[in-house]
Amino acid sequence: MSCLLDIRGVTRRYPRPRRQLLHSEPPLVAVDNVSVRIEQGRTLGIVGESGSGKSTLARMAMAFEAPDEGEVLFEGQPLHRLSPRALQALRPQFQMIFQDPFGSLDPRRSVGWSVAQPLRAAGKSAGSRDRVAETLEQVGLRAADMDRYPHEFSGGQRQRIAIARAIVTKPKLIVADEAVSALDVSVRAQILNLLMDLQAEMGLGILFISHDLAVVSSLCDDLLVLRNGVAVEQGLAGDILDSPGHDYTRTLLTAAALEFEGQHPEGQQPEEQPA
Repeated sequence: MSCLLDIRGVTRRYPRPRRQLLHSEPPLVAVDNVSVRIEQGRTLGIVGESGSGKSTLARMAMAFEAPDEGEVLFEGQPLHRLSPRALQALRPQFQMIFQDPFGSLDPRRSVGWSVAQPLRAAGKSAGSRDRVAETLEQVGLRAADMDRYPHEFSGGQRQRIAIARAIVTKPKLIVADEAVSALDVSVRAQILNLLMDLQAEMGLGILFISHDLAVVSSLCDDLLVLRNGVAVEQGLAGDILDSPGHDYTRTLLTAAALEFEGQHPEGQQPEEQPA
């Protein structure tokens, strides 16, 4: 399999506000010398608590931020050394799904307009209506839904719309930052199944950011565990989840098990209702 994303020894620091006039605070190291790869057709899960550096790593993977050290390569091209024009031309190949589907969709615009946004950004608006209709059906919605507005859909359906927007350019890589954490647990399972179906159909590489190891276990081939910006464990997801080698990973697994028991006291999972 070919390597889609190669993150090599990236470090990202942020300045802290001064507390004293003549004294500078040491910078906050959000990500510290992290290396990881994503291959075509595989899913890499990145887990850790809030503040562990997951979203910072995702922003560097998307070239929204540049690392202070190290580099990020997409199919061998160093993203942060590309010209703005070259980066814009490459962007249709890697797209992002955000945590809050409602917040990421313009409530004043139709679903079709929002889904077509990456096509317009890439200068491929010709025939976009047909492509949007095809993509909405690909994620389990109807072509006619393109003329409706975000508030007319349930949370799970809005996330399907967000996924449609991410895949409308037929990318090779998807970065999903806590893409199911705002959803009810039953709807979450449906969205995870959709992502797996799309991966099989399109050969997608997926970078899946989560704080929840239970979610990651159902989706990911490979796993990176972050704590305070440092990679404490990485390898095959099954190996790590079956036999974690770090106390922090074991703590996350225990928390995931307790959360699952609280959400499913009788094993009941209602299905998402259509709009």
